[in-house]
Amino acid sequence: MVIKFTATLQKFKEQGEKTGWTYINIPADIANKIKPNCKKSFRIKGTIDAYSFKATSILPMGEGNFILPLNAIVRKNIKKSRTGEKVILQVEEDKAELKISSDLVACLEDDKNAKMIFMKLPKSHQNYYSKWIESAKTHATKAKRIAMCINGLNNNMTYAEMLRAGRENKL
Repeated sequence: MVIKFTATLQKFKEQGEKTGWTYINIPADIANKIKPNCKKSFRIKGTIDAYSFKATSILPMGEGNFILPLNAIVRKNIKKSRTGEKVILQVEEDKAELKISSDLVACLEDDKNAKMIFMKLPKSHQNYYSKWIESAKTHATKAKRIAMCINGLNNNMTYAEMLRAGRENKL
């Protein structure tokens, strides 16, 4: 069932790892219409204004409320980024099965230790890696991201630790 509603862009001030995030609040009553009685993160698809998206997770914030984080790509495409700006959402649960990047799978076959660690991760965590790799715009960036994943896994890093290490050029 597609749910349509108007929301306001918000930004976290001090919220741990979420500090500075731009997001849309999805109140409990709306979240319950999208996926009844769910208190865990789940994927949605739809539109924000005229921008279409899919396979995007909303995150629980307690009391049945969720947030939809808006990264720079989304903010650029909706042409809005300031706190208080209004958007129109049309969303529904995205039940499509996410497939792990075939390039990542092929590289994991060559590194049994990294594969073993990767396979022990929850499916949602495996999807973080895969979506990040598949969002690369060039083959060079994709290859670099796969190498970072393999190195991060072999160094027992979480996804966030791997990203930080990559930004600091430690991977």
